[in-house]
Amino acid sequence: MCKLPPSAPPAEAPLPWKPSGSARPLARSLVRRRRRRRPQSRSIGEKQTMVNPGSSSQPPPVTAGSLSWKRCAGCGGKIADRFLLYAMDSYWHSRCLKCSCCQAQLGDIGTSCYTKSGMILCRNDYIRLFGNSGACSACGQSIPASELVMRAQGNVYHLKCFTCSTCRNRLVPGDRFHYINGSLFCEHDRPTALINGHLNSLQSNPLLPDQKVC
Repeated sequence: MCKLPPSAPPAEAPLPWKPSGSARPLARSLVRRRRRRRPQSRSIGEKQTMVNPGSSSQPPPVTAGSLSWKRCAGCGGKIADRFLLYAMDSYWHSRCLKCSCCQAQLGDIGTSCYTKSGMILCRNDYIRLFGNSGACSACGQSIPASELVMRAQGNVYHLKCFTCSTCRNRLVPGDRFHYINGSLFCEHDRPTALINGHLNSLQSNPLLPDQKVC
């Protein structure tokens, strides 16, 4: 009687995805996964100061058994897409990680995001709403996301801090102001050099109405 040759042990199937381990502990990391090759973790350092610096932890290890069960922090559904994003210690569908103001998909416009008071923002909207630092340009204190603000030349101010540098009176909607070397002046207290036409590089703007953070 012929004996069948012993069967060879089954070949071990390769894992569909394996973390590269190269994610750097920066403020916001966006991690993409691709089929049949090792993904690269994309992250950059922020040039602007973030309100809530991200944690220093790397993305949790991903295994073959747990990969298909990742839950999106935005919609709560399973992430079975070809690409996923990792930000703020959570996984996201690429379509779900969006700017709270302009609704742009953050994975399509960069590799970082900003957070403040529960909002997720792209860089442009963060700077538009809170300035480069997220703080009042006059007092340096943080500005709550729900607070009305005033803006001048890319800077953001508390309403109470938007005052003339000379008389300290608050500038209100409808007033004219002059922005000179980082200082605000009302129409009455504008520098003499401005009146005489000796200063050429001054900003003279009508004050816009208060704008509420979106």
